Amino acid sequence: MTRLKLNTIHKGDCLELLDKIEPGTVDMVFADPPYNLSGKTLNLKGSKTGGDWFKVNEKWDVYTDAEYQEFSNQWIQKATTALSDSGSIYVCCSQHNIDAVMHSLRLADCKINNVLVWQKSNPMPNTTKRLYTHSVEFIVWAVKGKGWIFNAVELRDMNPDRQRDGSPRMMRDVWTFPVVQGEERLRGEDGRALHPTQKPLELVKRTIVASSNAGQVILDPFMGSGTTAVAAKSLGRSWLGIERETRYIRAAETRIKETKVKKKS
Repeated sequence: MTRLKLNTIHKGDCLELLDKIEPGTVDMVFADPPYNLSGKTLNLKGSKTGGDWFKVNEKWDVYTDAEYQEFSNQWIQKATTALSDSGSIYVCCSQHNIDAVMHSLRLADCKINNVLVWQKSNPMPNTTKRLYTHSVEFIVWAVKGKGWIFNAVELRDMNPDRQRDGSPRMMRDVWTFPVVQGEERLRGEDGRALHPTQKPLELVKRTIVASSNAGQVILDPFMGSGTTAVAAKSLGRSWLGIERETRYIRAAETRIKETKVKKKS
C-alpha cells in the first residue's frame, strides 16, 4: 500500500484515494462532505445581510437517500482506517445529513464526543416564511480510541467569549461565525462564490488546535477551496488533501501557496 504525498492536493475520487493512505498515519480528519441538498435552484440577489445568495446546486451533491448513506459509510470507514489510535475526525453536516453521518461514525466504531453547533451570524434570509430561519450547521467530533488529543488550554486562550472579569473561558460547543463573505470568499470570473460551501478559516483552525499538535498530519477528503490546508499550514501542521474538481484545486493551490507558516514562539 502506497502513501500519498503530504502537503499536496491529490485529484481524484476520495473512495479510491483514501485506500492509498497507510492505516494509522493520519492524526486528524476534517471533512466537509456533500450534504445531498442540491436540486431546486434558489437565489436571492441584493441581500443586505451578506450579498447575493445562491443555493447549492452541484452535480457532486446529488444522491438518493440510500446512495448517500452508503457513500457516508464508505468514506468514513476509509478515513477512520487512516487515523491513528489517538486520532479525531470532524465531519461538517446539516440537519439534512447529520443522521447519516452519525450512523456511519458508529458503524466505524468511533465514539462521538461532541456535536458542535456553528451558529451563523448572517444566515440566508427566510424567503418562504413557513419555517424557522435556518441559521446553524453542525460539526460532529468523534474519536477512534481512548487517548485522543484535546488541547483545552489552547482552546480556552483563543476563545473570544470571556468571563465577566475578562479572564479566559473554556470553549463551549456553540460557535458563532458569519457565512464566508468579503475578502475571505474565493470567487470565480463571474464574481460568484467559487465554492458554494466554503467554511470560515477560523472555525477550521479551532478544530485543528483542539485535536492535533504541531507537525502532525491533517487529512481532508473533500478539500474544496483549500480551507483545511490553509489552516493546517498556518498552524504548523502537515496536511493531505483529496479533491475531484480541477477548478477548486487550482484556486486552493494558489491560496495555500500564499499562506504563511506560523512561527514558533
